[in-house]
Amino acid sequence: MKDKNSYKVAIQGIAGCFHDAAAREFFGDREVDVVPSDTFHNLFDSLASDASLLGIVAIENTIAGSLLQNHELLRQSNQVIVGEHKMRVSHVLCALPGETMETLTEVNSHPMALMQCEQFLLRHPQMKMIEKFDTAGSAQEIAEKKLTGHAAVCGEYAANLYGLNILEKEIETNKRNFTRFLILADPLMAPELLPRQDKLDKASLVFTLPHTNGALSKVLTIFSFYDINLSKIQSLPIIGREWEYRFYIDVTFDSYVRYNQAIQAVRPLMNDFKILGEYVELK
Repeated sequence: MKDKNSYKVAIQGIAGCFHDAAAREFFGDREVDVVPSDTFHNLFDSLASDASLLGIVAIENTIAGSLLQNHELLRQSNQVIVGEHKMRVSHVLCALPGETMETLTEVNSHPMALMQCEQFLLRHPQMKMIEKFDTAGSAQEIAEKKLTGHAAVCGEYAANLYGLNILEKEIETNKRNFTRFLILADPLMAPELLPRQDKLDKASLVFTLPHTNGALSKVLTIFSFYDINLSKIQSLPIIGREWEYRFYIDVTFDSYVRYNQAIQAVRPLMNDFKILGEYVELK
């Protein structure tokens, strides 16, 4: 990516959430000014209204699977994928300075985070599990309201951001919990964020196929002929068209020329074809 002093990045959640942490990891030493959004719908609305704004969106998780809603929001938008980031999701238990495990009576977090840490929390039955809207929001509320006896389950970045004391780290049951994020940009801004074309080695595509025998098999055979690797395929039903599906696929390749030849070869077999982005795969 080209050097730039700072980026404005739309995230789902508040400062300290996993989207915030992922954005800062992806952009490294560059300054990141996050623009919070309550929902992913709001995030895409923000991107549509400000072409200078970048976005970071979770697209799949190794435990929960694909975020289907975000596939559709991306397809319906005019945003372009300019990169990806994979981050391990690890939770900590944190509380106000001076609190101990013995003084805690309540633990707050998003229901998914509580579920992912259930084995640890069940070993401390004195802490009542209370569902909240957001992991980072739980930490923020405890810090701002000085809630004694309360703990939050959140990321380490959120705990540090809101000045809470970390009592336990890596409390999630499954340590192989990773989320893949997509970095999005307006088409006018995308070229300055991408490397030369010959450096690109991954693409995300979406299309529909005619409801005929072997339609998908023909597409996959052509990709195989051109040495294009299918790294992911996700199908979603098309509302209003019974038993027809929209396919979201990720492909990787060693040669952009061969990839482009493959696209030209499969294009006549597809309907509603759209390239969501061509970018560099995170190894």
